[in-house]
Amino acid sequence: MSVDLTKLNEAQREAVLLTEGPVLLIAGAGSGKTRVLTHRIAYIVEKRLAFPSQILAITFTNKAAAEMKERLYDMLTDDVGEMWISTIHSMCVRMLRRFAEKVGFLKSFSIYSEVDKDRVLKRVLDDMGLDADHLKDYKWHIANAKNNNLSPDQYREELGKDVTEACRVYARYDAELKKSNAMDFDDLLIYAYRLLCRDEEAREYYQNKFRYIHVDEFQDTNVIQYELIRILGAKWNNVFAVGDDDQSIYAFRGAVVENVFRFQREFSGCRVLKLEQNYRSTQKILDVANLVISKNAGRMSKKLWTRNEGGTPVVIRALQDEAGEAAYAVHEINRLVREEGFRYSDCAVLMRVNALSRSFEQECLKYGISTRVYGGFKFFERKEIKDAVSYLRLLCNPFDEESLLRVINTPKRGLGAGAVDKLRAFAAERGESLFDALLSAEQSALPRSVLTKLLAFKDLVMELLTQVQLQKVEDFVPYLLERTGIRGMYADGSEDSINKNLNLDEFIASVKSFADANPGAGLEEYVESVTLISDLEQEDEGPVDAVSIATVHGVKGLEFRAVFVAGLEDGIFPISRAKLVQSEMEEERRLMYVAVTRAKERLYLTRARSRFMYGERSYAAESPFFKEVRTALGAEDEPSFGGSPAGYRSSYGSAYSSPYAATAGGTSAPKPAQTVENVRKTPEKKDFEKFQPGVRVRHPKFGEGTIIRTERGDGNVYADIAFPGIGVKTLSLNFAPLTLI
Repeated sequence: MSVDLTKLNEAQREAVLLTEGPVLLIAGAGSGKTRVLTHRIAYIVEKRLAFPSQILAITFTNKAAAEMKERLYDMLTDDVGEMWISTIHSMCVRMLRRFAEKVGFLKSFSIYSEVDKDRVLKRVLDDMGLDADHLKDYKWHIANAKNNNLSPDQYREELGKDVTEACRVYARYDAELKKSNAMDFDDLLIYAYRLLCRDEEAREYYQNKFRYIHVDEFQDTNVIQYELIRILGAKWNNVFAVGDDDQSIYAFRGAVVENVFRFQREFSGCRVLKLEQNYRSTQKILDVANLVISKNAGRMSKKLWTRNEGGTPVVIRALQDEAGEAAYAVHEINRLVREEGFRYSDCAVLMRVNALSRSFEQECLKYGISTRVYGGFKFFERKEIKDAVSYLRLLCNPFDEESLLRVINTPKRGLGAGAVDKLRAFAAERGESLFDALLSAEQSALPRSVLTKLLAFKDLVMELLTQVQLQKVEDFVPYLLERTGIRGMYADGSEDSINKNLNLDEFIASVKSFADANPGAGLEEYVESVTLISDLEQEDEGPVDAVSIATVHGVKGLEFRAVFVAGLEDGIFPISRAKLVQSEMEEERRLMYVAVTRAKERLYLTRARSRFMYGERSYAAESPFFKEVRTALGAEDEPSFGGSPAGYRSSYGSAYSSPYAATAGGTSAPKPAQTVENVRKTPEKKDFEKFQPGVRVRHPKFGEGTIIRTERGDGNVYADIAFPGIGVKTLSLNFAPLTLI
């Protein structure tokens, strides 16, 4: 084995070779930080500075952990499997499974997702007689307290009487989780931290074990995560923290950008290195990124650069309204695909808030373009999958009250809310868990009709508990789906049922895949792997060749050949509340920086002059980010609303204009802009003469319609087509999937 360092640049090699003592590596976007991390770990093993089992690498997502492992397997002959390479939540689970009793839990504890958390909170609020409409507020306070390692009493002391009720809910919520032998994601960090602080055996075990600690995306750590890393690294002091303060965009999740600066102060002898050479984007794109982020105060000085000089000019556009903005973006994506060899999957439309996605999705629909929407309805949150997983979780941890409540009447077996309330009252009367109450239900005074059904459910659970010990996990799950009746719930042959059965088939496939990849692993390990999938890593399962439509938060870590940053209006990007708080405004700039640096070859910045939001159409002022870039590109001042679109030019060669103007009725139709750059050749020769007013056509999504009007411009032919029950749609005949009837 020999680790090849010749392909690393000088700054990267320095980071790899500096193995001893604390190191803070400030890695700019696209600067090759994963390459540095994997080469550094491989180098440590090659030089026998540590055994693989003595290496810990903490990543932000499971996907990043898998990528790191894959690269290390390519580089090392030693057993990479002995290394701890995982998210920090997965790391905490491994610690807690070993020492759970020391923090008051059984090793079989369940891990509650955000959906589970909502259900428990809803039940708590109902029991306390509080308004469930404020669930999100209570949930925020609980997460905020836990991220700052504060108990209900401490949180009340910190913030005062205004949070008294929230603290009562917090205390009751925690009690419910403890009763169910369950933890939420924040608890995994809290209890791991308490374990290391309070138990000398556990603390010394892990401090001795991890001789070298690597932390990726350090700027996204919260208070508890920082403290965990500090404790684990206290003995050897070999902590390698990789991050970029300019990409800290998760304050709403508790991330503290100050941790980057705190690391320098608190880790004695810390060396600070920087990676500024970018391997992703063109210099023109990086110039925009550097411009936007340079206005943040207190950041670590750095400037991205690349040997990929020049590149295609950055394009900036102000369109008449949101429909025109979407039409421009989709038209340009079509042009890139038809004329320049792009794939749809090379393109992304990014926005600050997902409320802006609708117009882009609809415009793609017009032309039959597939879309991948990040943050869609996630596979493991679908009802049929949640039902199946809840049965599995109950078998792993019978005290998991949330799972028991979900499956006790799934499929329906006559145990509705009234019957469950009676069982809960019986459990409370005896001071037992709900599962214990189920086992002793025959001793209750429950009505015979209810008792008979409860005992049938108890027998089912006991049978499953027996079978799960006798069967391999990949064989047991199909058995469970049949035996519980989940399959039978979707046996009517309807399209919806067919889709749900396909989802259940995919669920079985995921179990089989897990079993193949993890020989000897059981049900507990599979359930844990499913639960620990970060919500940041799940997106709508769209086609492979599809345009990505996402919030900036949703594509952190991804890259695309062409990126459209849309909705660059004051109050949207940056969001309105940021005007009042400097720290929030700086985070908005970091978001913009992240959005820009997702682009490899093409960058488009767009905004609408007016936008329909909050129930009305309003004039939309340009975003300060939009204005700064527009000014830097040599554009004139923003023309007044309603004035004729101006054709701006700059040294970047971008034309700033509004080629899409709103037609009567609010439908945006593409119109040719009066600039030489916007006159393009028709990409594909078609017989447009047949598409005349009065001719009937068919669209795969809109059905049959009649052409009302046609117009040539911008190298295309556009048609207004009336679709019964839908309305008039303006489509480009170059790209729209239309057939003559």
